[in-house]
Amino acid sequence: MMSVQAKSPRRVGVFGGTFDPPHLGHLVVAINVLHELQLDEVLLMVANDPWQKQGTREISPATDRLALVEAAVNGISGLTAGSVELELGGPSYTANTLEYLHAKEELLEIFTIVGADAANGLLTWNRHERVSELSTLVVVDRPGVESALPDPANGHWHRVEIPHLEVSSSDLRDRVNDGRPLDFLVTPPVLAEIEARAMYRNRGASA
Repeated sequence: MMSVQAKSPRRVGVFGGTFDPPHLGHLVVAINVLHELQLDEVLLMVANDPWQKQGTREISPATDRLALVEAAVNGISGLTAGSVELELGGPSYTANTLEYLHAKEELLEIFTIVGADAANGLLTWNRHERVSELSTLVVVDRPGVESALPDPANGHWHRVEIPHLEVSSSDLRDRVNDGRPLDFLVTPPVLAEIEARAMYRNRGASA
């Protein structure tokens, strides 16, 4: 009788964020982690309601931010816009997102992708122990930076070094508000979506 070879789990990175707007730095992170860890896919997971930023500034509607991410990843192999947190509704917690993904797909190995600052604040996350149970932490650092890394409950994590780009979403929002160009800081499809949706205009300085 022929043996049936066990199917390997799909390796998926979850790179969560507000993405208001998504810029080239976000894409550099996603592409480098995809390559370094040989993942099948990286989901740029759009936060529905980013609870850690509540009250700090005006946040664009989640549907607009999802449209920008969809424009950013369009045609890039291995990168996908994630809408799970919009589907779940309410405040966005990584633990809830990971539970949803595992329930939806049985053979799944998840890698939660975070920057060094977010990793250092892992213990402040909602149900952070569950995040460590359900995924492997991936911390992205720029060259020459030695960040203090947390010790996840499962005892393992990865560090991926990425090129450092001086670009931030807050600066991009301010640039639109001031009438300055975003060319070469976001992809042309993202720029077209920002202009079509008249986003980031007539705002105060961003936090």
